[in-house]
Amino acid sequence: MALAISLRFGSFLALLHCTMLVGGVSSAGGRWRLVQEGNSGVSAMQLAVVSETKAVIFDKVEANPLQTNGHSAWAAEIDLPSRTVRALNPITNTWCATGSFLSNGTLIHSAGNPFVNISQGDIGPDGRQAIRMFEPCTDASCDIIEGVQHLRLTSRRWYASSARLDDGSVLIYGGSMYNAFINNVTINNPTFEFFPPKNIHGFNGLQIPTKFMEETVNGNHFPNVHTLPDGRLFVSANRQAMIYDWKTNTEIRLPGIPNGVRISSPFSAAAVLLPLTQANNFTPEIMICGGSVVDDTLEDIQYSSQLPASSQCARLVLTQAGIAAGWKVESMPQPRLMVELILLPDGRVLAVNGAQTGVAGYNSTFNAVELESNADKPALTAAVYDPDAPIGRRFSSAGIPASKIPRMYHSTASLTPDGSVLLAGSNPNVQFTTEGRFPSEYRMEFLSPPYMFSNRPTVSGVPATVDFGKTFTLNINLPPNVRDVSVSLIDLGFATHGVHMDQKLVQLQSTLSRNRKTLQITAPRDGVPSVGHKVLIGTGASPPVDQGAIDNMLRQTSAGPWD
Repeated sequence: MALAISLRFGSFLALLHCTMLVGGVSSAGGRWRLVQEGNSGVSAMQLAVVSETKAVIFDKVEANPLQTNGHSAWAAEIDLPSRTVRALNPITNTWCATGSFLSNGTLIHSAGNPFVNISQGDIGPDGRQAIRMFEPCTDASCDIIEGVQHLRLTSRRWYASSARLDDGSVLIYGGSMYNAFINNVTINNPTFEFFPPKNIHGFNGLQIPTKFMEETVNGNHFPNVHTLPDGRLFVSANRQAMIYDWKTNTEIRLPGIPNGVRISSPFSAAAVLLPLTQANNFTPEIMICGGSVVDDTLEDIQYSSQLPASSQCARLVLTQAGIAAGWKVESMPQPRLMVELILLPDGRVLAVNGAQTGVAGYNSTFNAVELESNADKPALTAAVYDPDAPIGRRFSSAGIPASKIPRMYHSTASLTPDGSVLLAGSNPNVQFTTEGRFPSEYRMEFLSPPYMFSNRPTVSGVPATVDFGKTFTLNINLPPNVRDVSVSLIDLGFATHGVHMDQKLVQLQSTLSRNRKTLQITAPRDGVPSVGHKVLIGTGASPPVDQGAIDNMLRQTSAGPWD
């Protein structure tokens, strides 16, 4: 059943976790642990786990400590087990780009920022129309592939979002055509496009207009876009939300975000599609936490680090009845913007990073946390959220150690395959600096939930691909006294600016053999998860390619300064 549900998400790069329970209750033991390990080399503005052992990070063009080919690097690959990095070599400026994985596992990194010249050698050509491709490898041979002459977007995009569709292709949505602290009608790009390009709705490979992005200016940078089980998209920006059917080009408006809270950059909230489980009949429910009620028509100089963030968390069940019932509102323990919501393999959601006041922008003029200028007090405390607990008792920070590293503008976070959470970045500065209250941050931290220190199940025989509707068998080694086992697929997605493209958790049906040595997978509860293993759901084939649409797009569009 769950595999049939996941079919409508399209093929996706996922981590498979087996989670065990002892005597009907979670066997998680130990305590939360936070360790500082490794240096990211480049400021971690964007983050994606690409394999069981590797992650990639992207920054903008700036004077990072990590060097490559005689200049500062602005992208790197992290080896998670060793906490070491190697430089990657994008060609164009990657500032404020987006990313999603195709059905074959290739990372599509798109959009960016205009030309920048930091110093001799530190030059980044215009990346607003760029499409960059990355295929992970086990050695040091893989790198960024791009070439705007033959591989490009239809138009300039900065602060766009993306989502993988049910046919395995990627939709790239919104953004601005030119730089600005906040979007406005003169620079807005109220369109979307597909990669690979599609001949659809009368737009043969070209960008398609969307009224939603016209109606949500000004504060609609990095809109939240989530693929739903039926293949449609949930989209939210500023104070509005909709369901979009990309196959029929139909926009269906939803109730607005409660209490006038703005939820997209620079008023950055976090949105997450809550776990899809057998218990909730795989019913999609969105949760959006944080943001701001600040006026989005102010002049830039009227925004300050003292503007209060919102503590609101709002949930909406995306069924006919759920939409009619409207948003259900609760509160985080602290107000936050630039918060990140991370799906944990035990079914809970971790809230990390962010600031209590300000807006998403450069320098402490625009965002701040409650700590002294010498940073000797902890940053915002992380909180874990149990979506199935009674309202008012869902958030808890009990036992979670507080970091002394403020993770604000241009910070990121992601679940990693072993079940820990990588915290990285924070660079609210125009250029790399070691000075000031909030310098450019390169220290990586790993936050480990209590389940990391329990006797954990181990699995082997995980297939590289699993086609839709098929069953498969895993070898499993369980600690004593284990009563039940569940299996979940977790798409870790691509994170930037608190937005997590494509992040989702889908539980699967499973049957443990009588000898308790094998597990047939054909989606139950929380507990102690195994280490995750990479698997592609689907055949692993590339998405549909329409060469006619590609040719028409190249004929009808310009490569900008590359022409």
